[in-house]
Amino acid sequence: MPASAKTLNAVASFTVLADVVKQVGGEHVNVKSLVGPNGDPHEFEPSPNDARELKAADVTFISGEGLESWFERLVKASGYSGKPVIASEGIKTRTMDEDGKTITDPHVWNSPVNIEVWVGNIEKALTAADPADAATFKANADRYTKILKDLDAYAKAKLETVPKDRRKILTSHDAFGYFGREYGVTFLSPVGLSTETEASAADIAKLIDQIRKEKVKTYFFENSNDARLVQQISKATGAEPGGELYVEALSKEDGPAPTYAKMFRYNVDLISKAIAGS
Repeated sequence: MPASAKTLNAVASFTVLADVVKQVGGEHVNVKSLVGPNGDPHEFEPSPNDARELKAADVTFISGEGLESWFERLVKASGYSGKPVIASEGIKTRTMDEDGKTITDPHVWNSPVNIEVWVGNIEKALTAADPADAATFKANADRYTKILKDLDAYAKAKLETVPKDRRKILTSHDAFGYFGREYGVTFLSPVGLSTETEASAADIAKLIDQIRKEKVKTYFFENSNDARLVQQISKATGAEPGGELYVEALSKEDGPAPTYAKMFRYNVDLISKAIAGS
């Protein structure tokens, strides 16, 4: 068997990251995502099967920046002795205030500019694990980086035409900060960076006042978490539903967002349609 016929077993923490690993690894990598489609990477509960998958992995990827708080427990339970690759290393992160504490926003993937950093880190890790296929990983990484640059240009073209004061929407939790930073869209949400936090009555009242004052016209659900709170706020403010955004999980194969590229384009289309029409 030639040296280049090696297939790596890779484990990624959640579907968005798993897809990007697949794009770079191509046929030389089998990728398993621990959190499944439509799953919440904040509140994931790993199973004994996940522990077995992790122990058998040649290379493991997490996004990092506090997203996968459960991962360390899984490493201990599995006896995995490797060191996970932190895909977000090197990204210019943003911080925000949550309950009086300054924390890093882990939702880096909602900007394709950040995913370019992921791609570089993934290519390096796969090449270290399988040097014989380095040229293929590089070619795949270059091809996919071009797709990411096209996605960034697509988002700019769609959103720059909308007046700045109209680029405001309500979402379930604060996961679109990097998208907002990149494309000048303001996202308001009742819950902080993690779906594990809960909004207080005072926070919700403050948000309702802000939405009325700023005349926010549209609200969105998210595919990976509970929409009841955002529905309650929309009733109080008269904001209209804009649809379901894919924030931190891909859809199943037959859904609208089975890959990162499709997910990002889908979200851009939904957001631009909502704010352009408001």
